[in-house]
Amino acid sequence: MDRQSIIERAQDYIDRESDLFFKKQVADLLSELDRHPQNKAILEDLNDRFYTDLEFGTGGLRGVIGGGYNRLNPYILKRATQGLASYLKTQVPEGQASIVIAFDSRNFSPEFAAEAALVLAGNGIKVYLFSSLRPTPELSFAVRYLKTSAGIVITASHNPKEYNGYKVFWNNGAQVLPPHDNGIINEVLNVQGDIISLSRQEALDQGLLEIIGSEIDTAFYSMVKGLLLRPGLFTEKSHLTVVYTPLFGAGAVPVSTMLKEMGIEVVFVEEQKNPNGNFPNLKYPNPEEASAMKMALEKAERIKADLVLGTDPDSDRLGIAVPEDGEYRLITGNQLGVLLVDYMLSSKKELGTLPKRSAIVKTIVTSELGRVIAGDYGVECHDTLTGFKHISSKINDFEKTEDGPEFLIGYEESYGYLIGTKVRDKDAVTAAAMTCEMALFYQSRGKSILIRLYELYKKYGYYREVLISKYFKGETGITTMKNFMDILRTQPPHEFAGQRIDVIKDYKTQKIQDITTGRIENTIDLPVSNVLQFILEDKSIVSVRPSGTEPKIKFYASCRSLPEMEIEKAKKIVGDKIELIEADINRLIEKMGSV
Repeated sequence: MDRQSIIERAQDYIDRESDLFFKKQVADLLSELDRHPQNKAILEDLNDRFYTDLEFGTGGLRGVIGGGYNRLNPYILKRATQGLASYLKTQVPEGQASIVIAFDSRNFSPEFAAEAALVLAGNGIKVYLFSSLRPTPELSFAVRYLKTSAGIVITASHNPKEYNGYKVFWNNGAQVLPPHDNGIINEVLNVQGDIISLSRQEALDQGLLEIIGSEIDTAFYSMVKGLLLRPGLFTEKSHLTVVYTPLFGAGAVPVSTMLKEMGIEVVFVEEQKNPNGNFPNLKYPNPEEASAMKMALEKAERIKADLVLGTDPDSDRLGIAVPEDGEYRLITGNQLGVLLVDYMLSSKKELGTLPKRSAIVKTIVTSELGRVIAGDYGVECHDTLTGFKHISSKINDFEKTEDGPEFLIGYEESYGYLIGTKVRDKDAVTAAAMTCEMALFYQSRGKSILIRLYELYKKYGYYREVLISKYFKGETGITTMKNFMDILRTQPPHEFAGQRIDVIKDYKTQKIQDITTGRIENTIDLPVSNVLQFILEDKSIVSVRPSGTEPKIKFYASCRSLPEMEIEKAKKIVGDKIELIEADINRLIEKMGSV
């Protein structure tokens, strides 16, 4: 943007923003620019705040906290909420719309939640607002429990401390999907004039705002306990010591409460226990990151814990670690997913509770091992696009289909798991409880989670996956990412790691191309998405997609060995292959970056 346009947009934002903190941020930058007109850093900061509007995407908003149209702040949030309110009025009879709002530990989460509540109340919509921070899965549960028209959670999940977000759920407890997502987006884009809002006291006096808490907590905990498969384990004399870090987030109370009610000893990482949106000793509050789990692993080593758990700020993602030869080994999202699938299916079969027709659901970039295990039990495996809203959508499809399969578990490689159907999003609280049950069960059989994982590898083949991300920040980032994918689509590589590419799946064009025969089929039965998959001659898979929440492109690689192979030999073969694929991906990134 040119200098004058930046200044005009900045002044326009100042006029519209009612919050003095965020208003002052931009006003101070304009004052600095006026005093130092040649200061490029100030101009670049203003440009980044105003070159575009923070987009209300298919799930809501996510962005850096701050003043500006390309930041998350009270004005942007209220504008989005006004659009949501307008859309709800078109979908729900007058006077009957309601919504429940939760928030996590991030900076400004309580304030943003309150702002959204008062805009909704100003539009005559009944709001149930949690009294303090709650995990995203409890928000999803509350939508169904309270039978509200929609739900909002203020969170940026596992993003760095600079971020916050605004995620919208529909009346089924899942994140909004077509046609509602596009309907909300259109209404948000149409917000031009005044935003209607009440004061907190007005909303309370008119019965349009109700503060909620313990009743929903009790129902949520009861739901989690009802999903456990072997509750008898928790009355036996099995002993399980768990080190747990909530990473300064909303999981501290629900996860520890659940585990303590199960008779499990919970030892917190005290330095990461209390809610803190600055995440002071973390670069990323994400249990996928080894650095985020470092303090938990150190504590586990000191007290010889049986299991390590970590959840992200809104407690929808779960990471774990288990002891191995005196140290602690982090288990990947793919690994925990297949362990939970195996444990649930084997337990249900043994207990006689495995439905005649049932299904697991995973994403297209998640390990294929889960499909193989499910097939062994006669259980269907359904694929979805990346993003948990698609997994939740499958539950809706199953329920609407006569004699459809019963949903058992859904999971994705990025540490998200959903057990049962009372919640319709990632649920680290229930996953933590089921993981502890699984650990106790294997302990009662004289083995461990890790031993069971190796048994699965021995039986089905050793699977390993890797993720490589390339960031594209700034004003040109979106264009660069688009060009990157366009070139990859029109000039695809011929091989990875010396393995010929046999099949290319393009989820944007919905075409599957068999390179060996030249045959092209339109057989992808999933929504259109900007994803490419390359299937190699040895059945390794390389997938590429732009992130939906961050300015980056993700490369996923998955390799496997043959079944019944000695584990160390299988690790070596697959590890070497993964290294070669990683090297080829990095070369591809470097080549594309120079185009």
